[in-house]
Amino acid sequence: MTTAFEPVSLAGTKLSNRIAMAPMTRSRAYGPGAAPTADTATYYAQRASAGLIITEGIQPSVIGQGYPSTPGLHSAEQVAAWRQVTGAVHAQGGVIFAQLMHTGRIGHPSLLPEGLVPVGASPVAAAGKVFTAQGPQDFVTPRELTDAEILTTIGDFAAAARNAVAAGFDGVEVHGANGYLLHQFLSTNANQRSDRWGGTVTGRIRLTVEVVRAVADVIGAHRTGLRISPANPFNDITEDEHRHTYTALADTLDPLGPAYLHIAEADDRDLTRELRRRWDGPLILNPFTPGTVTGPEQLALIEEGTADLISFGGLFLANPDLPARLAAAGPYNTPDPATFYGGDARGYIDYPTLDGSPSAVS
Repeated sequence: MTTAFEPVSLAGTKLSNRIAMAPMTRSRAYGPGAAPTADTATYYAQRASAGLIITEGIQPSVIGQGYPSTPGLHSAEQVAAWRQVTGAVHAQGGVIFAQLMHTGRIGHPSLLPEGLVPVGASPVAAAGKVFTAQGPQDFVTPRELTDAEILTTIGDFAAAARNAVAAGFDGVEVHGANGYLLHQFLSTNANQRSDRWGGTVTGRIRLTVEVVRAVADVIGAHRTGLRISPANPFNDITEDEHRHTYTALADTLDPLGPAYLHIAEADDRDLTRELRRRWDGPLILNPFTPGTVTGPEQLALIEEGTADLISFGGLFLANPDLPARLAAAGPYNTPDPATFYGGDARGYIDYPTLDGSPSAVS
């Protein structure tokens, strides 16, 4: 029986355990030009005991930003700043992937350079509001991407992946989940196109497939992961054919040999198991868990073969030494939602380790 504390090979390297840090937006890219800071390096280095760290969403282009103070990977300045982060993680023996996230219609003109508006698969506004420097604002109707702009967007992901490797990342996770651009194309409500990028399951999965292929062409499939969230309605997503969509996506991409498939699970364990059967490579699962996440139930999914790694979000945010705490069955620090997004070092790099002392890396 395989346990969470055994090593596993991924992206050409051996991970020390099967516990991953899930990507979490923190909105603290206060460096010049949307670059991470020294605190960012400390934050990730404190959590380097994870088998794999997946960063917060990083925009591959200016137009891909949907929240305040999120970092990019599309300038030399940003690459240099991220190099300090990866260096700090590697110094602690960690492995770190950059998550590339284009938010698409989830954003606001006030977060973009003057004259730009969010873009999407179709001119369909998401229901709800987005947080901006001026407070919550209604989502606007996005501008529909042209065929040529879609090809440019694919190129932006590839260029950002190249920058990620230059910045010292061990690989890249393409964000195809949570209602952002690629997920919008996968959906049946945000994507109302009738061209090659929509209309059918084959059309709707095309952008995600082409982005993963483009990234793999640049950095190697073995360093390219994909995150999906089947049947997750977050950010006003509807998927009328979600089982067909995601089995087709898995069947199309599996022969490429990506580093992993990362599933942010909705309440559909049967689909997770079906994707597991169809996917030959490593599978990371962020499990659907009603109530409080405590660890043992999630780690048992590795033992039963449902996943190769389990990713933790809020629990890792508040517990920089989470693998040690899981091995000891706790106790756990409680995450503070008031400090999740923006702010200073509080709730970012000051959560104590298991022995009660401040986090070891500073």
